[in-house]
Amino acid sequence: MDKKTQTIKRFSKLFTDNSSRIENNSAGLINSYRGDAMKQFVELGIPDRKNESYRYTNLDPWFNADYKSYFVPGEEDFKAAENFECEVADLNSYDLVLLNGIPPRYNGTLDGLPEGIWVGSLVEAAEKYPDLVARHYGRYAQNGKDGLIPLNTALASDGIFVYIERGVTLTNPVQIINLVHSDRDMFVQHRNLIVVEDEAKLPMIVCDHALSPQKFLTNAVTEVYVGENAHFDILRVQNEHNNAAKLTHTFIHQEKNSYAVSNNITLHGGLIRNSTYHRLNGEGAGSNALGLYLTDRWQHVDNFVSIDHASPNCTSNQLFKGVLDDFATGAFNGRILVNREAQKTLAYQKNNTILLTDDARMDTKPQLEIYADDVKCSHGATVGQLDEDAMFYLRSRGINKDEARLMLMFGFAREVIEKISTEALKIRIDDLVLKRLRGELSRCATCSINCDK
Repeated sequence: MDKKTQTIKRFSKLFTDNSSRIENNSAGLINSYRGDAMKQFVELGIPDRKNESYRYTNLDPWFNADYKSYFVPGEEDFKAAENFECEVADLNSYDLVLLNGIPPRYNGTLDGLPEGIWVGSLVEAAEKYPDLVARHYGRYAQNGKDGLIPLNTALASDGIFVYIERGVTLTNPVQIINLVHSDRDMFVQHRNLIVVEDEAKLPMIVCDHALSPQKFLTNAVTEVYVGENAHFDILRVQNEHNNAAKLTHTFIHQEKNSYAVSNNITLHGGLIRNSTYHRLNGEGAGSNALGLYLTDRWQHVDNFVSIDHASPNCTSNQLFKGVLDDFATGAFNGRILVNREAQKTLAYQKNNTILLTDDARMDTKPQLEIYADDVKCSHGATVGQLDEDAMFYLRSRGINKDEARLMLMFGFAREVIEKISTEALKIRIDDLVLKRLRGELSRCATCSINCDK
């Protein structure tokens, strides 16, 4: 039996052994997708390097572990988890804590929200808004070549649901705090659904942290619907230890004249794979896909972005920048698809990476697939070292080598940070990035366990 078949059997058994617990802690609507999803996973398996989208990322070390447990938290677990603080001054956000992918169930929405907004458990939402969830669940997470997506559909029992009604504007962001904590190695799944109705506005922050040094593998799928003239902004801050792997799949479906921003700030983690899909489904839609990755030791970060221009007069921008130190590796795969109907498309893509050592490595692969004839599309990618002329200039002004190096790296990263719309969060990310570049952020921020991972 080959390795791929063994892995498929192992996760099929995990599903079979825990199917009753998964279904009992989920909703009938969500459960109805599991059987077909598991069949699709068996056909596809875990992506390997033969899959062009995963060409530069080896998932085997993480999926060959024997994850036996399925986590269902109790009330006391959440009381401990909710003591965690992200320490962002003056953020004024509406916070929801997930523990190992599961949110607390309030029998309703998160407290303190303005009228017209619902934030809580996807399972509760499937019972409270069955028609709404049925209309959107499973519709946008479509990728027939990635077995991790149907695996999530089969195994995830719960996640978050965010719903903002037509014309409602939320000024302060919803903050989702993802915590992983266990005394055993754990495979974590959660499934999220976000619905932003026409002419609504929703800013979101997602923070990823690990509270114990065990091996964690998280496979998360998020589906987002952005209605006509709506605005959606999501920022993910990834700050886990080197014994944690985070695989995120975010599908953003945009209607006419909508605007969506996705930004992934990766500060720490053993393996990070962010897959982001924007589908510009209505005329005049715009998207901005951003990313910043700062890695060292043997960390690996892979950002995969796909922008699907399905309608005319749409605009997209991609900007990803990174700094790799020690033996760290990175990958960027950015795809722009312009369909035949998508005339008057404007699409831009840029990926720049600095390598601080000879052992660090970056693979970048820009892709343009254009079927329309009236478009403006461009891409650019650079991989190199710090600018020696700029370094010489700073040194000639009396700035010591270490400080000059830090200034250049921070200035390089600042282009992505400046795109953050929430000022308080921008200040906090500035601080975290500076600490990371100085080598002070050697593990999860605010973590008290002091593990050396």
